Amino acid sequence: MTGFVSFVGSGPGDPELLTLKAVARLQAADAVLFDDLSSAVLGHARHGADLVAVGKRAGRPSPSQAHVSQLLVEYARTGIRVVRLKSGDAGMFGRLEEEIVALRAAGIPFEIVPGISAASAAAAAAQIPLTRRLSARRVQFVTGHDVTGDLPEQRNMAALADPEATTVVFMPKRTFPALAASLIAHGLSPDTPAMIAENIGHPDQSLARSTIAELAARLQEGFSGKPALILYGPLMDAE
Repeated sequence: MTGFVSFVGSGPGDPELLTLKAVARLQAADAVLFDDLSSAVLGHARHGADLVAVGKRAGRPSPSQAHVSQLLVEYARTGIRVVRLKSGDAGMFGRLEEEIVALRAAGIPFEIVPGISAASAAAAAAQIPLTRRLSARRVQFVTGHDVTGDLPEQRNMAALADPEATTVVFMPKRTFPALAASLIAHGLSPDTPAMIAENIGHPDQSLARSTIAELAARLQEGFSGKPALILYGPLMDAE
């Protein structure tokens, strides 16, 4: 027997931000393999479904990606409906491709149900758009670290230091001081407005506005373990 896998984006955490399709897939699933940041929406899962935590968090013991992919294949091979629940949008820095490759190799059909990205949710919480006519015509999403946890070596600094782009950095806390130094060295003003958004979509979400230089200095001194995004660019100073 061959089951079916639905990759479902759970949004940033607020259950009210789930799509109707995401809710339907959760209600129909026999098993849900979920990320840590997706647990708030598990109330929509069918009673009696297997709920399996497979999330990975920086600095904490976590299952390997190979183990998660294999577990997904094994569940689907039993002929059941499986939801792979990923935080935010499933295709945004969520290791989606590795799991798709594993399913295709095993001949298991799947679908992708998009979710609201944490970037969109952070902008909404701050009551700002991500673009502005004339002064912020481009949005770019980048990761703050590579597989080793360090700042990625291959970076398009001309793009990242573009003062007319809105840039959203995912998983940024450990490496933003180094990134900010590089941005400033490549011509971006240290006074460029920046915002750190923590625990977006949860009751204790917080937003703090500053500049790239001030935020880098603050993170250099220490930071919490809360998941966060950093946004910088011409819109971050909007009130």
